[in-house]
Amino acid sequence: MSPFPAFQALVPDVNFALIAPELIVGLAAVIVMMVDAFTHRAQQSITTVISIVALIGAAAALVWLWVGWSGPREAFNGMIVLDDLRLSFTLIFLVVSILTVLVSTLWVETEKLPSGEFHALLLFATSGMILMASGNDLVIIFLGLEILSIATYVMAGFRRTDMRSNESSLKYFILGSFASAFLLYGIALIYGATATSPDLPGTTNIPTIAARLNQSLYPPLLFAGAAMLLVGFGFKIATAPFHVWTPDVYEGAPTPVTAFMAAGPKAAGFASFMRVFLIGFPFAAAASTPAGYVHKAWLAALVVMAILTMTIGNVVAIVQNNVKRMLAYSSIAHAGYALVGFIAAGAAADPQERGAAVSAVAFYLLAYAVMNLGAFAIVALIARSGDRRTNVEDYNGIGFDSPVLAFALSLFLLSLLGMPLTAGFMGKIMVFSAALREGYVWLVVIGVLNSAVSAYYYLRLIIVMFFRERTEVWSAPPVPAALTVALVITVAGVLYLGIFPGRIINALQPKPTISVLVR
Repeated sequence: MSPFPAFQALVPDVNFALIAPELIVGLAAVIVMMVDAFTHRAQQSITTVISIVALIGAAAALVWLWVGWSGPREAFNGMIVLDDLRLSFTLIFLVVSILTVLVSTLWVETEKLPSGEFHALLLFATSGMILMASGNDLVIIFLGLEILSIATYVMAGFRRTDMRSNESSLKYFILGSFASAFLLYGIALIYGATATSPDLPGTTNIPTIAARLNQSLYPPLLFAGAAMLLVGFGFKIATAPFHVWTPDVYEGAPTPVTAFMAAGPKAAGFASFMRVFLIGFPFAAAASTPAGYVHKAWLAALVVMAILTMTIGNVVAIVQNNVKRMLAYSSIAHAGYALVGFIAAGAAADPQERGAAVSAVAFYLLAYAVMNLGAFAIVALIARSGDRRTNVEDYNGIGFDSPVLAFALSLFLLSLLGMPLTAGFMGKIMVFSAALREGYVWLVVIGVLNSAVSAYYYLRLIIVMFFRERTEVWSAPPVPAALTVALVITVAGVLYLGIFPGRIINALQPKPTISVLVR
């Protein structure tokens, strides 16, 4: 018997089937790199096909895990988990990545950039996002976060000859490194705080953290660690006051990359954020215990962050004259709306209500991803090479010169506003309803008022397109086949999620066997 029982080697609980989506996407990224290295530039469109096929294959593996898997729900000694949170968010990541590949085809061609490098980076970022959702351990979540972050740092500066793109990448890298440092330091503090005896070290396993909260030898470290994690995750999902990087990075990055960053990494941040705090620091019936104090503290912090995020995002977006910068502040505001559902999940004492609130957040982020990527697809098409035309004035009078693009963009903007019969409306209904069930009436009122404020800058762009005259000659850009497919998918998605949301909502609802996430 080992003299150090706490450090006995564990038998590896390897189960590759449980990480099939991650494996498919990661291997495809390596294959794309090899194809890019050994093919001529004129033949590199094959990497687009490989990327889409791999992402569809990962989606097929996800469906198999969702409906046909009867094996264990955990693997790798509890570091990987299969539950509704992982399944629903992985679906969002794959949808975002497929649409990004389609939207980026014209940009890669017109900018004469190496498509293989871009697709490899996108696939590596996607594998990082899936790891963040499937991680049941803080180490796995951090690993997925760094895979995602490093890929997106490079993607933001992918247009090497553009100073704005270089500045965007550098700002994102420097500020993202600070956020990662906060997150890593928080993980270290949580590990130290969960030591329950001098002979038993701490843990990074999220359910085990919850089980040890009230037996911790160092309770003050719990608060410091949770605060550090709050800062790190707050940066990744672009919530106030950790949002300062978002407008500059989104404006300077290439438009397809901005579309990806505003939808994919944000959803991945929410997935890991909710897993850590809802499972690791769960609702505690005894409010006077360390677990109860920690829960009340992070829930109160999230309420303040949600109010600031919604308000700052919408108010500052009003004065923006650059469409990409306006959509960046809109992205901040939408993170605030999603936080309302997160708060409802954190306040729910009943596991079923908690699961319903998490499903509401997942539905909201899926709806936001579809309408946001559709809007950015049109912005990328109108901006042309080098993102030259991204000001509001560049949209003057295009409504009747290019009615299909103008009406599609109007639909996406109205959905972002939250008009009935659109995906954005149903998303807000779900997160606000979850908050109302937990008694956050005043928070919902603030959210509705902020939605009313956002009508100004969303409708402003529609008015500019249809009721302003152009001062210079403008020709409608041709829409390539890949971008046409992306627009058809996003328009259909916005209408389907807004008019017939029932099937998607039912699919995202937690199953009784895995709705209770805390051991």
